[in-house]
Amino acid sequence: MELLNKLSTKRLVLSGLFLALGLLFPFLTAQIPSLGSRLLPMHIPVLLCGFICGWPYGLIIGLVLPVFRSMLFGMPPMFPTAVAMAFELAAYGLMTGLLYKLLPKKNVSIYASLILSMVCGRIVWGIVSFFLYGLNETAFTWEIFMAGAFLNAIPGIVIQIIIIPVAVIALSKAKHIESVS
Repeated sequence: MELLNKLSTKRLVLSGLFLALGLLFPFLTAQIPSLGSRLLPMHIPVLLCGFICGWPYGLIIGLVLPVFRSMLFGMPPMFPTAVAMAFELAAYGLMTGLLYKLLPKKNVSIYASLILSMVCGRIVWGIVSFFLYGLNETAFTWEIFMAGAFLNAIPGIVIQIIIIPVAVIALSKAKHIESVS
């Protein structure tokens, strides 16, 4: 029981760290807003939270981070951006944690978990955006979805595919998270 409490406390503290990183990382690109939308600085902490803390923590951090950041700093704009991002990032945190838990602990599984989570999150973003834009009677076209989810996000996607597996593998080898082989 004590070990379980220790693990829960560790995950809670780490989740707080990932929330703080998600609030701070966008300041690195704040001088050039179009760069921030391409580098996706809030995505990295949420994806890592899912891998390191598990799906419940990743889901919660992903859900609250964009809304909390919008309330604190006014960016991203609450509607429709932060609301749609909340669902997208929640899907990232949920899926990375769930897939990492379910798939065999191999390095290739980290990449599979990451890529499947990224695709799933972008689909969720597209579905939510479609409904939110519809509330404003604004068209959310296939072209807007493809540009927002993939084309404009290529630099951030590349950064995520490089940084996140390296971090997960390093933390695994240091025995800070469940091992991969």
